[in-house]
Amino acid sequence: MDVRAIAMGLVFAIIWSSAFTSARVIVEYAPPLTALALRFLVSGLIGIGIAAALGQSARLSRRQWTGVVVFGICQNALYLGMNFVAMQTVEASFAAIIASTMPLLVALVGWVLLGDRPRPLAIVGLLAGVVGVAIIMGSRLQGHVDPLGTLLCVLGVVSLTVATLAVRGATSGGNVLMIVGLQMLVGAALLAIPAALFETFDVTWNWQLGVAFGYTTLFPGLVATVVWFLLVQRIGAVKAATFHFLNPFFGVAIAAVLLGESLDLLDVLGVVIIAGGILAVQLSRQSSKPQPTMS
Repeated sequence: MDVRAIAMGLVFAIIWSSAFTSARVIVEYAPPLTALALRFLVSGLIGIGIAAALGQSARLSRRQWTGVVVFGICQNALYLGMNFVAMQTVEASFAAIIASTMPLLVALVGWVLLGDRPRPLAIVGLLAGVVGVAIIMGSRLQGHVDPLGTLLCVLGVVSLTVATLAVRGATSGGNVLMIVGLQMLVGAALLAIPAALFETFDVTWNWQLGVAFGYTTLFPGLVATVVWFLLVQRIGAVKAATFHFLNPFFGVAIAAVLLGESLDLLDVLGVVIIAGGILAVQLSRQSSKPQPTMS
């Protein structure tokens, strides 16, 4: 892995992890589903516009359209929708920690339900992830964390896990940015329905909301996605996925610095264990699958 790939991986991990902090700011001043629907609408239109300028087509294969619909529903509408609602009552660091367990859940479901045979290192990583989550959940539940917000975060990461397993390889064949833009429009359309039914457009307009909304729309929404796919093209999906182990660290650190969220020793211990588990799972995949040579 060269220096450029490492830099790209770090940029992706930082931007992805920062999305929870910016989302926490947004829901402080605006209704969550309405804000998220508008974010997807803007990001989707920008993404499709850039894709069209680059010559990408909206004429997708059946598998790519499946990816658009499944990810639009499970990732954008369900996963992020539930996280935005949850972050009205739970801290950004807590939501980021739960979301960061997605690679562990993918490996666990693949092992238990899909017949994937994990290597011993992966099993150790899965067990470590369970221990880390248990430590954090036990610590937070003693501190009276909101149970409904916690449940929404858990259901959200389960939804994202289902989407990841259901459409593996669905973005192959090109038109990546077009696919991402269309996924966002699917999410915007679906979220607009509960937003219209259950929310009032009660917004506190200030610079914090403007900065957070603009940042979330452009960086986690588009820049991180582009960086991720460029990284996958450069070093392969298995090696690129090792950077997910940084997400618990960055998610907690960014929320602590920008939002002043407090952390205790058990939180830090749990984050370290979860990160180690994610790294172990990804390294086991890296050692068990040959990587294609990038020309």
